[in-house]
Amino acid sequence: MQFPLNNIGNISTWEDGKTYTGKLIDENSSVVAKKLKEMNISSGDKVLIYHGSSAHFFSDLFGVWKSGACAVCLNSNLTESELINIISFMSPSLLLYKNDMQISHDLDIPCLDTRKLKQNNNSDNVSAWDTNIDSDALILFTSGTTGTPKGVVHTFRSLLSRITLNQSYIPLEEMKKTLCLLPTHFGHGLIGNCLTPLLAGCDLVIAPGHNLIVSSQLNKIIDDFNISFMSSVPALWKKVVGNVEQPEKDTLKRVHIGSAPLSSDLWENVIQWSNSKTVVNMYGITETANWIAAASSDKYTPCDGLVGDMWGGSAAILNKDEEISTVGEGELLIQSPSLFKEYFKLPNTTEAILINGWYRTGDIGRIDEKGTIYLTGREKYEINRAGIKVYPEDIDLLLERHGEIREACAFAIPDDIEGETIGVAISFINDSEQNLSDIQNWCYERLSREKVPVKWFIEEEIPKTDRGKLNRDRVAEHCLDDSKED
Repeated sequence: MQFPLNNIGNISTWEDGKTYTGKLIDENSSVVAKKLKEMNISSGDKVLIYHGSSAHFFSDLFGVWKSGACAVCLNSNLTESELINIISFMSPSLLLYKNDMQISHDLDIPCLDTRKLKQNNNSDNVSAWDTNIDSDALILFTSGTTGTPKGVVHTFRSLLSRITLNQSYIPLEEMKKTLCLLPTHFGHGLIGNCLTPLLAGCDLVIAPGHNLIVSSQLNKIIDDFNISFMSSVPALWKKVVGNVEQPEKDTLKRVHIGSAPLSSDLWENVIQWSNSKTVVNMYGITETANWIAAASSDKYTPCDGLVGDMWGGSAAILNKDEEISTVGEGELLIQSPSLFKEYFKLPNTTEAILINGWYRTGDIGRIDEKGTIYLTGREKYEINRAGIKVYPEDIDLLLERHGEIREACAFAIPDDIEGETIGVAISFINDSEQNLSDIQNWCYERLSREKVPVKWFIEEEIPKTDRGKLNRDRVAEHCLDDSKED
């Protein structure tokens, strides 16, 4: 079994202005594979890739796959203790890194910088893959770098299924020049934004989306590289819309937005800024190897919670009576050929997330008679205020419609009387003094009283994960710790 690496697109990197051909990336990956085979690494072995978002990363990734091993893509910003925790849990065979990184000599694992390997005439002989389609191919972590790591295991079959499905839904011409602003250690960035176009022979431009210079110059980057397709998170667009001029060229044909709830207002603003009719709200999960459903502005009128139609597979609802139905309201269930194999070394967690062949997403939503999917919140973040269930996503989306609020993140706060009450962190568009009582009154006009936040925290910037997502637990901890200090 071989991964389709015969038509790799070129990769350009914004930071150094260099372009690496697909042919060179493939050749370098054969050099990596040859070295790994010399180290007796093959199918069943786990290889950590402790760097990302570069042509070098993809040579390492493809080299690991050519050797038959499973690639474990790590956040290069992990602390040494987090890295040691993952190594202890996984018992990998090798760690690949870049020589400008600080690697501790205390790591109980061989470490290799593959950029030091020399090209040789025998490298292209590495063509036979020591694996089969159901071998482990990729592990991505969703949580637990300080506790028990939660590694999502994908096989070559599930990855190929997802990439092939993505390519069938996105016209090749629209992916011709793709921009990735996302890190490559999670599904949205790696599988959707990079591998999908790259393995179709399309060119990829990589830039660090967390860099303020990148977001402030997004229009120029799109124009300079003639970008036709990009995918990112709502947090990026909140920085861009209203602050950055539109691109002058008309090259941008398609925009995906995912990994966090997208308000209809922001959706409309991105349509206007990008001058593209195809701005798509994407729904995806690491366990389904990224995108699983989509709502495009050329088919739907933007509205809160709309995630549209399945991209392969089936969706259903588990209602309050624990019945599975293709129409109704409740927890969203998914069946997909791109579904993950398991959580690494966590059989009980894997078993708990599956029901009669369906994957339990933990997302609350509804499916209408046409099969259109709408999301209303995450089950794990549901706030139980004196028996009344409140989804914090509803509060976020409403507050972000207020003309002075850039971002909002609602969360549960333990309460002796009500069980849980509601807190919210907000950041303002402008730095000037804001009248919080006016905003609270504005909420009372639009929300039932039990949904109006009780405690408000004003932040210059609401903390996010390295993926650009809001982590409600982290935001709550940050706000409540700061309030104790005050």
